[in-house]
Amino acid sequence: MQQAVLRHFPEVQAVYRFKHRDEGVFFTRRCFNLFVESVKRASPKLPIYLPNGTRNSYVQLTSYPDFHELTISLDERDWLAGACPFFSPEYLDYLSSYRFKPSQVKATFNAKPGDDNLGRIEIDARGPWVETILWEVPLMACLSEIYFTTVDTDWSYDGQVEQAYEKAKTFLGADCMFSEFGTRRRRSFHAQDLVVSTLVRASKELAEKGKFMGTSNVHLAWKHQVLPIGTIAHEWYMAIGALKGYEHVNGVALDIWENVYPNSLLLALTDTFSTEAFYKDFVSDKARAERWKGLRQDSGDPMIYAPRAKEIYESLGIDWREKTIIFSDSLNVEKVLKLRKQCEELGFKATFGIGTSFTNDFHSTSSGGNQKSKALNMVIKLAEVDGKPCVKISDELTKNTGDPVVVKQVKQIFNIHV
Repeated sequence: MQQAVLRHFPEVQAVYRFKHRDEGVFFTRRCFNLFVESVKRASPKLPIYLPNGTRNSYVQLTSYPDFHELTISLDERDWLAGACPFFSPEYLDYLSSYRFKPSQVKATFNAKPGDDNLGRIEIDARGPWVETILWEVPLMACLSEIYFTTVDTDWSYDGQVEQAYEKAKTFLGADCMFSEFGTRRRRSFHAQDLVVSTLVRASKELAEKGKFMGTSNVHLAWKHQVLPIGTIAHEWYMAIGALKGYEHVNGVALDIWENVYPNSLLLALTDTFSTEAFYKDFVSDKARAERWKGLRQDSGDPMIYAPRAKEIYESLGIDWREKTIIFSDSLNVEKVLKLRKQCEELGFKATFGIGTSFTNDFHSTSSGGNQKSKALNMVIKLAEVDGKPCVKISDELTKNTGDPVVVKQVKQIFNIHV
């Protein structure tokens, strides 16, 4: 997406905003202070457990470079050019020169009434869209890791390798094509590294029909020599709606994206303004629907998604059996197996982007493993572009985000009455 923004919207200014959806969970002031320090210096004095998972030994993040010093090496650039041939030399030049600017990030602690130590956190990232687009993932990953080493510490790494291996074994044995999408809400970097290395090992050791396709974490893809993989995110559609208008926003967003990637990365995310609204533009251009390789489901009832997609392709006279559906919404083993079976019966190719269930599936140690240590239910969404509010309607009401007035206007445009 950064390459697409650089190509088409290099001057657009953006605001990203953090939201924690679980109102019963609070952050401590120490957690907040460490987060602020980590953004400024990328080096909070925070214990990170060693690979053996013991709690009496740890290393410090102070050996890591500050955010503004982070850059890709020549070896990493060469690998990226080969792993992602859709990146132009001009973009790789830009990425090589890119540096995070911590001054773009502002964080605020709002204390809970009656308890100055507990509160909620507000986070904004402001600046050129092409620059601030890279803040979302590291900010969320950083906050999650600090929270689970300072606030919720009732967990351990015990059993994580075995758990990831069993999940991989189940998916591979069920002929599933799956990827690891868990960077943003991971328990820690170490947890994600454990998972990816285990998935790679399982895919090599188990002679099954399924396939581990790769990870959305580019560093871990490089480290473990697997494919870096991902799709368009909601913010692409959100920004284009705000900048270009909402009447045919989905078609416009697809066309601009295809201008950048005419022969690859053509999997369409459908639910930014509801999937039914997406289909109105999608069915208006049969040739485009044929060129795009498939669709991504990310909200609503996943079991109704493939049957409806089949209806859409049939109405266009397109063979749906040549198309892929990627599912990526709060997946676990049970959901994946049900959806895999359904898609097999319908004839769709199915792939699965699995996040939190891989990288933040922990239980509390004090309960003997009988209770979950819940992941943070948080997002960072694009809030504004060039001063215009950005909204997301979704196929699930609880995921609606953005200015309520604009949300109402967009629902009226797409005839959404809920």
